[in-house]
Amino acid sequence: MRYYLLSLLALSGAVTAWLPSERDLFGEQPNSVARSVSIGKGRSIKRFDSSYNKIRGVNLGSLFIIEPWMCADEWKSMGCDGTNSEFDCVLKLGQDAANAAFKKHWDTWITEQDLDRMKEYGLNTIRVPVGYWLVEDTVYADSEHFPQGGLEYLDRLAGWAASRNIYVILDLHGAPGAQEPNQPFTGQYAPSAGFFVSWQYDRAYKFLQTMTERIHKNNAYRTTGMIEVLNEPERNHPDLITTYYATAYDKIRETEENLNIPGAQQLTIQFMDQAWGAGNPRDVLQGKTGVAFDDHRYLKWAPIEQSKQSYLSTSCSDTFGDGDSKPIIVGEWSLAVDSNQEWNAGWDPTKEENKAFYTQWWAAQVQAYEKGLGWAFWSWKTQLGGDWRWSYSAAVDAGVIPKDPGQAAALAKC
Repeated sequence: MRYYLLSLLALSGAVTAWLPSERDLFGEQPNSVARSVSIGKGRSIKRFDSSYNKIRGVNLGSLFIIEPWMCADEWKSMGCDGTNSEFDCVLKLGQDAANAAFKKHWDTWITEQDLDRMKEYGLNTIRVPVGYWLVEDTVYADSEHFPQGGLEYLDRLAGWAASRNIYVILDLHGAPGAQEPNQPFTGQYAPSAGFFVSWQYDRAYKFLQTMTERIHKNNAYRTTGMIEVLNEPERNHPDLITTYYATAYDKIRETEENLNIPGAQQLTIQFMDQAWGAGNPRDVLQGKTGVAFDDHRYLKWAPIEQSKQSYLSTSCSDTFGDGDSKPIIVGEWSLAVDSNQEWNAGWDPTKEENKAFYTQWWAAQVQAYEKGLGWAFWSWKTQLGGDWRWSYSAAVDAGVIPKDPGQAAALAKC
C-alpha cells in the first residue's frame, strides 16, 4: 500500500473473461437483478445482470506480507520487533525460528471465522497480497531471507474462500528485488527498487506461471479468477510496460494454453491502471482479452482541500479509468484522512459525533467505485486500537459501516 493518491480521472465499463458475474458466482443477493431465461417445457432459470453483481471485497493485508505499521502487537509477538520487513525479521531470527513464527501467524491472522464474518457483512471478494517467495524456488537461497511454507496456507485460504463462493484476486504485492524502495509491503525494506531488470522479471514470470498452473490444477482455487501481475510499481521505468507487462500477459496465457484451458476459464489478468503513473498498460494490451485494471484511491494523500465536505464531494463525483483502463476495480481504499488532522476533534474516530461523517464518506466511495467492477477495502483487519479507519471488520463492529453494502447509495446522499 503506497502513501499517496493518483489523480482522479475518468471511468468506463466492459467486462471480459473469468469474472464473478460470468459464472453467477455471487448468486442472488440484495444488489442482484435477475431475469428469467427459458429452458423449455415451461421451465426457466435465473441469470443475473452482471452490471449489478459488483465486487465488494477486502484486502487481507499483513497475512502473507506483514506491514508492521498495521499490526505492531503481532510483529512484536513474533520476535520481529525493531525490524522493518519480513526479510529483516527472518534474517534476525534465523530461518527455522522464523518459519515457526510465521506459520503461527498464518494460522491465526485470518481464520475461517473471518471469512464467515465477511459473508455476514455482505462481502464477496478477497484480494490476497503475496510475495514472489511463496514460490520458493524463485528465491536466491544464499542471499535472500523469507519465511518458508506459506504456499500450503494460501492453498487452504483459497479452499476456504471457494467453499463460501468468495471470489479471490491474487496480487503479486512483493516482487523480486522490490518494486518500490523503503516499503515493507514489498517484503523487503530495500534502499532502491531492484526489480526493473531482466533477471528479476524472469523470476516474476516464474512466480506467475507457477501460480497460474496451481490455480488451474488445484480445485481449492476454483473461485480464484484474477491474478495481478504487480502492485504499485515505482514510476519512470518505461520497460515495465513494454517488457514486463507484455511478457507477463503472454507467459500466463502460454501456461494456460499448455494446460488446454478454454478461454472462458482463463484467468483475468490485472494491471495497475494508467492513473498510477507508471505508464499505460493498454499500450501493449490492445486486442488482448481477459484483462482488468486496478486503481488505488486514498484521499488522505490527494491534492484536494482537506475538509469533510471536500472528501464527500470528491468521492460523490469521483470518476476514473483514464487511458481505456476498463474494466476497473478500486483495489485499495480506506477511511483514513490527512495525517495532520486525523486526530483533531473533528476527525477523531473515537468520538461518537464523528461517526456519521465516516459512514457517509464510506457510502460515497462505494457508490462511486461501483460505477466500475467494484472495490476491495484496505484492509480487513488491523491492530490500531480504536482507529477503525483502516479496518473494515472493526468499522462494521463500531457501527460505522453497515452490514449490507447495498445501503451505500442511500447513505451517500450524493
